[in-house]
Amino acid sequence: MGTVIPLGNASRRSRRFAMVTALIIAANAWVFILELQGGDVFVTRWAVIPTSISSGHAWITPLTAMFMHGSWLHILGNMIFLWAFGPEIEDAMGPMRYLLFYLMGGVIAMLAQVAGSPASTVPCIGASGAIAAVMGAFIVMFPRDRIRSVLIILVFVSIARIPAALLIGIWFVIQLLDAGAVANVQTGGVAYLAHVGGFLFGAATVRLWVRKRAYPQ
Repeated sequence: MGTVIPLGNASRRSRRFAMVTALIIAANAWVFILELQGGDVFVTRWAVIPTSISSGHAWITPLTAMFMHGSWLHILGNMIFLWAFGPEIEDAMGPMRYLLFYLMGGVIAMLAQVAGSPASTVPCIGASGAIAAVMGAFIVMFPRDRIRSVLIILVFVSIARIPAALLIGIWFVIQLLDAGAVANVQTGGVAYLAHVGGFLFGAATVRLWVRKRAYPQ
């Protein structure tokens, strides 16, 4: 068994502090605290429930659900990935464009999950669809950059510099292969369709969002 934990871009450094990425992380942490306080009532109110969306209700939830998480491990893993890939994309797009891109990517990712299981009553939450959009943008903009990562294989731990195209590419193939297996389940789990939808949105539209003066690869 192996695990890769991305830490950040080893090939380039953002020209300015990634303020929007930091604020998004803070917003996720704040909402998670509200979840812990509000419990199931809070989750049911603000999570995406596919059957509700399919019937034309709760249209605000694709936006609110992307700031919610199911556990400490869930939010920690998502925020690590966001901090590893977000700063360079924020730098390339500029703060406001990046924020709009992130939010749109998250909404589209949630709607992709709804489209795959429109009759499901299982709440969908998490920032991973929006983060997948950021990763899709990253692999298009900086495929040759190397990502400093913690590589864990059984009991062995090392620091490696993995090409972004390889790391993100393998991640996407896993999401793509697993998407069909979970598209029709009603028991919850990883929202692979949201990951695929967010990633494709990010990869397909990133060139429309980056500033003309953004630095080259």
